[in-house]
Amino acid sequence: MNVSRTLGIDYGDVRIGIAVSDLMGWTAQGVETITRKSEEADLARIGELITQYEVDTIVLGYPKNMNGTIGPRGELSEQFAEILKAKFNLPVVLWDERLSTMAAERMLISADVSRKKRKGVVDKMAAAIFLQSYLDRQQNGK
Repeated sequence: MNVSRTLGIDYGDVRIGIAVSDLMGWTAQGVETITRKSEEADLARIGELITQYEVDTIVLGYPKNMNGTIGPRGELSEQFAEILKAKFNLPVVLWDERLSTMAAERMLISADVSRKKRKGVVDKMAAAIFLQSYLDRQQNGK
């Protein structure tokens, strides 16, 4: 039985959305939105969260183009995945995140969350959405 957590990272230019799974690997919860400062500071905070939640796997959002090709954002995620692997010595899974931010935006709008508040939570919600997709695939694949 899996009793460790998976960390979901929505890696953006301005913010990094963070989500974690429960100990059983069934559900994803958004936990934090990191406002980017520097790579060193961003990695330090991610490291603190890895320790706090006893993470054993990282799922990094992989923004593909709608036709499935990899554009500049996807290439940045590939580079960040290598940095995460080297820094934390954990497996990093690139996971298709197409439409996760739009889905998070729609959920927040339908919940009547103000534009200002949405900006602060949409990234961690997007991370939770694609992390949940990953967890569902893990459960169904077993």
